[in-house]
Amino acid sequence: MLEATSPSAQLVRLIGLFYPRLAELGSFSHCTTEECPPAYRSMLDHEKHMTVTVEHRHKDSVDVEVLACRQNETHYMRKILLRRQADRCVVLFGIVRLALGTLQPQVRDEILSQGIPLGRVLIAHDVLRHVQLNALWRVACGPELAEWFGVPTGSTTYGRTALIYCDGKPAVELLEIVTPEESLEC
Repeated sequence: MLEATSPSAQLVRLIGLFYPRLAELGSFSHCTTEECPPAYRSMLDHEKHMTVTVEHRHKDSVDVEVLACRQNETHYMRKILLRRQADRCVVLFGIVRLALGTLQPQVRDEILSQGIPLGRVLIAHDVLRHVQLNALWRVACGPELAEWFGVPTGSTTYGRTALIYCDGKPAVELLEIVTPEESLEC
């Protein structure tokens, strides 16, 4: 099971799964809903699956690209990009930490196959879920994030940390960072 923690502790734990230091991914500062620009707020300040949100925003389906993954007896963790199907443009970077024991074997196996975005798997299997937004983040992109997004290092974008409850149990911790608005033309 996953434990509720402070937004900062959750951010540090998630990034620490794949980066020795936060700064390698970017510089993060907490922001309120009011401080988050409207275009980003509509993408991040909600309790829906990000897969559905980015597909609606971009009027295109997305594919998942797993950049790295790790697994132990209790958790599966992955670093991902979501890409628009039409032009392969990156629309989201994410880090996921999934408590393996919280999902039915068929759902868990489909997620572990790494071919389908997490949100789409949960929706397809009608897993009763609730997405709890924990925090919004202003992000100055580090070199790797900037390269994926096609923007200069230091460019500003926004992200969120969230917790997905599946069948009433905390099951998935998420860091989701959306592509800066200026780079969405690809």
